[in-house]
Amino acid sequence: MFKKLEQVEQKFEDITERLSSGTLTPRELHLLGKEQAALRETVATYREYTRTQTELEQSRSLLATEADDDMRSLAREEIRQLEEKLEQISEKLKVLLLPKDPNDEKNTILEIRAGTGGEEASLFAADLFRMYSRYAEQKNWKVEILSSSSTGKGGFKEIITMIRGDRVYSRLKFESGIHRVQRVPETEASGRIHTSAVSVAVLPEADEVEIDINPTDLKIDVMRAGGAGGQHVNTTDSAVRITHLPSGLVVICQDERSQHKNKARAMKILGSRLLDMKQKEQTSKEAAERRNQVGSGDRSEKIRTYNFPQSRVTDHRIGLTIHQLSEILGGAVDMLVEPLSAHYQAEALRTGGEE
Repeated sequence: MFKKLEQVEQKFEDITERLSSGTLTPRELHLLGKEQAALRETVATYREYTRTQTELEQSRSLLATEADDDMRSLAREEIRQLEEKLEQISEKLKVLLLPKDPNDEKNTILEIRAGTGGEEASLFAADLFRMYSRYAEQKNWKVEILSSSSTGKGGFKEIITMIRGDRVYSRLKFESGIHRVQRVPETEASGRIHTSAVSVAVLPEADEVEIDINPTDLKIDVMRAGGAGGQHVNTTDSAVRITHLPSGLVVICQDERSQHKNKARAMKILGSRLLDMKQKEQTSKEAAERRNQVGSGDRSEKIRTYNFPQSRVTDHRIGLTIHQLSEILGGAVDMLVEPLSAHYQAEALRTGGEE
């Protein structure tokens, strides 16, 4: 481990020297700056470890040579504290040396789509959007709606948002999958519980330096925007549909009155979807991840269940059940995110970082 830490520290110093050389292009500055930031905590922790180790050796040396009983007692206590501190730092270093998700620092595009369950699924899609919006507010993140398709009863067939802030993707990446809701709809006279499903996809924002979209690969159509029920006061061709011909991906944006704004939003979504596709094609292990992430909205593909009659939320991946449904829907998503993060971190440590 320590040989690897020495290599990390040397790499950090080399990057720092290159960044101060004044000879880098904007692209190189951008990439090296991100790389340096990713190494900073590991290097600082390693340096704290070496300082603590030096202090421990000095205290042990004092204990071996000191004749005064009071001084020896103080040295023994200091040794005990330093040994505990060294063990804590060592455990932290093991975690820091785990393979990093390169997307953790990124902003995120969050896509929520109603699946099985008709209007009730659309209403729950709106509930999830509010939940994540409140969570973002707690984290001082910014939420921007890029595209939405609403129903006449306050639900969403689909809503796509950009969430910007500190380490957004690292917190939201565990939310990808099918979210199932069990509750009695307001329209259900007999009080029968209905089960509906909503799919959530979490995509890291694509940097321009990561995704280069060839304009000749795009088919761009403009059309008249249409609201719920086909009624809309917009009489200009402001809606934009972009088709990426090589991949077949299609993005439609019509929320803005400006064609240029709709096009910019559609390109942002397209870029993130292409980055997501590119990253998941890199290894066979990840090849099917996006299909699993977005899913078909079928009830059977669930990662989490929200049961209203029992005020219960269950995450099926780690067998976690919390009876605080209203708090979670109110934005207390960390009650789920923290245990999920701890679980996958423990799994990575157990398998030696192979996850």
